[in-house]
Amino acid sequence: QVQLVESGGGLVQPGGSLRLSCAASGNIFANGVTGWYRQAPGKQRELVASLTSGGSTNYADSVSGRFTISRDNAKNTVYLQMNSLDLEDTAIYYCNVKWLWLDYWGQGTQVTVSS
Repeated sequence: QVQLVESGGGLVQPGGSLRLSCAASGNIFANGVTGWYRQAPGKQRELVASLTSGGSTNYADSVSGRFTISRDNAKNTVYLQMNSLDLEDTAIYYCNVKWLWLDYWGQGTQVTVSS
């Protein structure tokens, strides 16, 4: 059983930046497809960014050009660098990894963008 632990969330002003981290208890990121999802109050969970084992990335239109997903295999950690944050980025952010039949989720980290 792999555990994912997110960190790095918090309160930030509009235009600010945050970097989220997702640490895995096993070496799974290098093999699977990793995604950062978010869920705002009253809304469905949505995929924000994804990263394949081969290094290909994909971003939601709403964050393209502002967010960057990356991976450090040696640390079993995936990151989400978030720049130019705005009010609509406020949500709980979740890390997810899918590999074969496995599907793991972290507990989520709150990101609040407010002036």
